[in-house]
Amino acid sequence: MPQRRSHVAPSAAQSELAAALAELRSEIEAPTEFSAEALAEAKSAVAPEPDLDLRAVPFVTLDPAGSKDLDQAFHLERAGSGFQVRYAIADVPSFVAPGGAVDAEARQRGQTLYLADGMIPLHPRVLSEDRASLLADVDRPALVWTFALDSDGSVSEFRLERALIRSRAQLDYVAAQESLERGDEGPLALLPEVGAARQAQEMLRGGASLNLPDEEVVQRSDGSYDIERRQPLPIEDWNAQLSLMTGMAAAQLMLDAKVGVLRTMPAPDEQAFARFRHQTEALGRPWREGKYGEYLRGLDRADPLTLPVLEASASLFRGAGYVAFDGQVPSVTEQAAIAAPYAHATAPLRRLVDRWSLAICLAASRGEQAPDWARASLSELPDLMQESGQRASRLDSDTINRVEAALLSPLVGQTIEATVIELRGEERAAVQLAEPAVTATARVAAGTKPGSTVSLKLVRTDIAKGVVEFA
Repeated sequence: MPQRRSHVAPSAAQSELAAALAELRSEIEAPTEFSAEALAEAKSAVAPEPDLDLRAVPFVTLDPAGSKDLDQAFHLERAGSGFQVRYAIADVPSFVAPGGAVDAEARQRGQTLYLADGMIPLHPRVLSEDRASLLADVDRPALVWTFALDSDGSVSEFRLERALIRSRAQLDYVAAQESLERGDEGPLALLPEVGAARQAQEMLRGGASLNLPDEEVVQRSDGSYDIERRQPLPIEDWNAQLSLMTGMAAAQLMLDAKVGVLRTMPAPDEQAFARFRHQTEALGRPWREGKYGEYLRGLDRADPLTLPVLEASASLFRGAGYVAFDGQVPSVTEQAAIAAPYAHATAPLRRLVDRWSLAICLAASRGEQAPDWARASLSELPDLMQESGQRASRLDSDTINRVEAALLSPLVGQTIEATVIELRGEERAAVQLAEPAVTATARVAAGTKPGSTVSLKLVRTDIAKGVVEFA
């Protein structure tokens, strides 16, 4: 599915948008600056001596272009008929003192927030973009997962160790995908093979990767804003499989130790499945047999009706949350979309809960008790993460709504064609405009089906409130 971009040119609408986004930043219910005490603590934190020296291993990172907060680095190699995967995670637990100023401020934030004109990091930038980040060509402490994979991608064994590493290169998705398509040799040469094998394991488990098109507001060098929507590249899916594998290993360690925090999601009920089947039939892409994950993976990304199907499938992926436990395994442990127990343990620079997961997993891998500080605060994590998740979701939605209103403001009074992607009641629907690339809610005629094209008259926009109204 090709990338689509819409542009808000410098204009009165652009000025109004800049003011609306500045107001939104001021309304965020989270601190935007770090205290002097937290900044000083971040600058002076010293990581303990690692157990291993793995600087000879040629790790690389793979992230969006321009990223500085690099949580993961990896190294892939063949091992007999299978593979060895080393997955290094930034050793944030070594830099953040429990009960200290950085810890306290991170708990207030919960996660890094991404805005149209920048971001509000979870940790001071001296940590998240420098001292703890797995930047290329510098020595960094890391928590390294080592996986032995059979030829079919199944994990035969794994371990977690604290080590010193040195990444050789900071790679970005687009350039790396192009390199693989050219057949270049390099550190990612095995990623398609390993990633595909892990995707096959996901299929065997009954898991499903939704992989909806990304929607992101970006600021251009001239101060104007774009909305970019694009389908994730294959390399992003393969890379995500490494993270999923690590999260499942972390969950296993914590369940065996009977202490930790899981990311869970209930399985869809029969009503949700029945509704989704009906929607796929209405779209002319019926799901009649097989598991829903297999069906979603088989959709043609070039098909214009794939997006409405994927949007409809989002109803199957609801109810995700965190479950903390200590001494007794919880009754619900599975993340239904992954079809396995799973924990967040690969993004500690950007997500609070991962620091607990990693500290507990390292102790479990050493045969030690979980750290007292982690156990004492485990029960707080689900609420902290839920609150920060709601804040991030609201911020994303409000930002996109304001930018979309600015995109459409010059078109008030005009008739615009749109594709219906989801019905929301009898006469309301989510619609996708082709140009500008905006998703909106509009009233439609009774009997309108997902996938159909409708003509809508734009009657009003309110940039300050992010409101778009169609006749």
